[in-house]
Amino acid sequence: MQEQVTSRSRKILFFNTFAFTICFAAWMLNGVLVTFLIDSQVFDWGPIELGWLMGIPVLTGALFRLPAGILTEKYGGKPVYGLLLLFCAIPMFLLSYANSFFTFALASFGFGLTGVSFAIGIAFTSVWYPKKWQGTALGIFGAGNAGAALTTLFAPSMLNWLTDGGTNLEGWRHLPQIYAATLFAMGVIFLLFTENKKPVLSDKTLKGMLAPLKNIQVWRFGLYYFLVFGCFVAFSQWLVPYFVNVYALPLVTAGIFAALFSFPSGVVRAAGGWMSDKLGARRVMYWVLGSSVLICFMLIVPQMEISSPGRGVMAQASGMVTAITETSISVDDRDYVLTPSSGKLDNVDERTLIFPTKDVWQEPVVAVGDHVSKKQLIAKGITRIYFQANVWVFAGLVILIGSIWGIGKAGVYKYIPDYFPEEIGVVGGMVGVLGGLGGFFCPIIFGYLLEWTGLWTSAWMFIFIISLVCLVWMHRVVQRMMKEKVPELMKQMERADTSVG
Repeated sequence: MQEQVTSRSRKILFFNTFAFTICFAAWMLNGVLVTFLIDSQVFDWGPIELGWLMGIPVLTGALFRLPAGILTEKYGGKPVYGLLLLFCAIPMFLLSYANSFFTFALASFGFGLTGVSFAIGIAFTSVWYPKKWQGTALGIFGAGNAGAALTTLFAPSMLNWLTDGGTNLEGWRHLPQIYAATLFAMGVIFLLFTENKKPVLSDKTLKGMLAPLKNIQVWRFGLYYFLVFGCFVAFSQWLVPYFVNVYALPLVTAGIFAALFSFPSGVVRAAGGWMSDKLGARRVMYWVLGSSVLICFMLIVPQMEISSPGRGVMAQASGMVTAITETSISVDDRDYVLTPSSGKLDNVDERTLIFPTKDVWQEPVVAVGDHVSKKQLIAKGITRIYFQANVWVFAGLVILIGSIWGIGKAGVYKYIPDYFPEEIGVVGGMVGVLGGLGGFFCPIIFGYLLEWTGLWTSAWMFIFIISLVCLVWMHRVVQRMMKEKVPELMKQMERADTSVG
């Protein structure tokens, strides 16, 4: 960790961020590519296979983040980062020869190592910046998450071009080759134009490096990162089939919407780092977790149409039905007024409905000439509720929660240099592992939830629960810390609450 920011610090930050953007774009490739292959019926895969192929690269990137962080602290970021980029180009290229689920999964496991670039970049960036600049520097580096937006934005159009608009489906195989060439070129550039630097304590033993993992804070930060990073990674891919299936959007349009989720989240991470430096990580995370709970709750409600019995009309006296119109029923000399349909739900698919819309009406259940008795139902009530889950409202909320998670990613990593200033590589790697596991498990869980419930919004139900758990855990920890540090103040507050109650 340096005491001053220098021109070399800025240069390393630039190349770290550039390389991370390329790696993140490659890491997220399957979200677009697999959706295209399934939608084009190149492979007969369902939502479960889709979830696994999205999750496998993320699993690799998660599992190897801790070893990558340790290697970076031991040997420095230049050789580890450069060799990673060169190596990942190989399985990415081999993906173009995949012809089955197994070979696709195997190649995906290999190029998934691009995901460890985050742990390398975090450790390599940290040694070039003083503590007071850590949040901002790591936030700028984390903006490389926008690489996900590059893939979701441009890969669908590239696939359309490479396959001649879908007439030559085998053209999809050129896309992994283009990504492989980009990774290889970035590896060469990184090795040529960066300088190496290791932490002061790079000679610690492996046992000494792993010692911080005994602290519960590491696992708490990991759970936060499971949400703000893992779920971000998961939805960066899952939103493409989500928009295609729920809103019947073309793949290119779905990719644009998914990019609108990914890109702001990556860019705003830099602002999140600055906010964490100025306001403190705890205050930022309170806001992030609370907002995540609220927005996920709003996203839980699916597109739906509910029909239910409503208030009917009963005969007030016995008699014979003499006339029936849309607005009334006549029984002998008595007329009963009916509520007709308002037409609010006519042609609903052609209209924009933001809020749930209700229509209530009554329909006769008797015919002219029928004899009815007192208290007999002569017209049934019908209530119909329709919720469109408007695509623009949905997209707006999704973009908002993606941006909030982007701020949260910077907030979590601001905690690490504050609690573990000399073990950033190891702790950051472990937190990254847990976050990456979120990116692996979430698409698979989403796939199974979709299979079991038939609801695409079941994914948001799961994220709502995770957000709530994180918020409650954080609040309990803060309360305990306040009791330990200011016991008399807490006692006075408790007595005040008791007296008011």
